[in-house]
Amino acid sequence: MSSIFTKIISGEIPAYKVAENDDFLAFLDINPNAKGHTLCIPKKEINKIFEMEEEHYLKLMKFSREVAIALEKAIPCKRIGMAVVGLEVPHVHVHLIPLQEMDDMRFSKKEKLTPEEFVEVADAIKSKL
Repeated sequence: MSSIFTKIISGEIPAYKVAENDDFLAFLDINPNAKGHTLCIPKKEINKIFEMEEEHYLKLMKFSREVAIALEKAIPCKRIGMAVVGLEVPHVHVHLIPLQEMDDMRFSKKEKLTPEEFVEVADAIKSKL
């Protein structure tokens, strides 16, 4: 079940990392719905979120909450939206999206950022953790 996320975790593919611990990784979505769109993933390869053991699932939610709080401090927005879809990559991932309007949750809406903007956003979020 190796996915692009597994390659990010192993360092084979670069990512704009925001937070990391022994079990989880948070990084900016490379095709963001909005500036600051962050993905929180378990380092263990798990295809579906409800296949996770309950304790691991709860730890992912706690990690995602910590990242979301920092994200909201770093990126001006009305609130942080959260979605778990899981169809595009077969590896559990929680989307955290800074919202100004409902359309920001539409996955057909994409924002273009430069590499420098990605670094700036990742650093801003990290500074709030």
